[in-house]
Amino acid sequence: MRVLVTGVTGQIGGALVSRLAGEHELIAAARDSLDLSVPAAIAGRLDELAPELIINPAAYTAVDRAEDEHDLAFRINAEAPGAIARWAAERRVPLIHFSTDYVYDGSGTRPWREDDPTGPLSVYGASKLAGEDAVRATSAPHLIVRTSWVYAARGANFLRTIARLARERAELRVVADQIGAPTSAQLIADAVAAILALPGTSLADRFAAVDGLVNLSASGETSWHAFAVVIIEGLRARDVRLAAERVASITTAEYPTKATRPANSRLDLTRLAKGFNITTARWNVALATELDRLVRELSKTN
Repeated sequence: MRVLVTGVTGQIGGALVSRLAGEHELIAAARDSLDLSVPAAIAGRLDELAPELIINPAAYTAVDRAEDEHDLAFRINAEAPGAIARWAAERRVPLIHFSTDYVYDGSGTRPWREDDPTGPLSVYGASKLAGEDAVRATSAPHLIVRTSWVYAARGANFLRTIARLARERAELRVVADQIGAPTSAQLIADAVAAILALPGTSLADRFAAVDGLVNLSASGETSWHAFAVVIIEGLRARDVRLAAERVASITTAEYPTKATRPANSRLDLTRLAKGFNITTARWNVALATELDRLVRELSKTN
């Protein structure tokens, strides 16, 4: 199958390209070949690329900057997915589009189900919800994948930031009252590959069976603070020299940001298990694998 993957310089896009290579004919589309900030040009570019499946993890993800760049965030996260979905609808090309836990308001303590009411707290969350709505408004065979707390051994993310700060500082201060499941890009790519490989039904039927929407994250839950502690412990166990002696837990109020983050980012994975027979690894198990990759990356720069 001829598969277009957007955002291939990002975490999920890069992991998807690596995971799906050899199984499909891949079109790896970075910004220079498919610019989502120019939605009007998307249809013509897709005509040239002629994919048989589109996977769209590309997004505007600068959560705080989005508060000041509303229009750009909405062009990339809402208008562009709508343009992709309209093209896909006309040609009956399946579309997998990625979204986020930021579409919820972060209240409560139980994991969010796909059919729970949404209520984004930030421009970023609102733009991603608008993107979901734009995809649903078409007749494209689609699967919207909501995920959370994505990280990888490469790119800009929490894992890389903690690894850098732990080598530079004796004390780190990390928020402890936001709860979710850290999810490696590799785990996401493996789950998508498993969905594509399911036998017996078309992609359109598989997507329709879960109402075109599924949560996908690692299993289990933790706080950003506990996540940081496990990262540092894992790096030390892999003989990485660190300066960090203490990881202090702080509240969200003690670390103000321009955009409001959800306190509860837990995602219910029941639909993923029932609809696709996928049970994801616990967050700390997936982290161990990614730490091995990170240590290899760090060794290249030392």
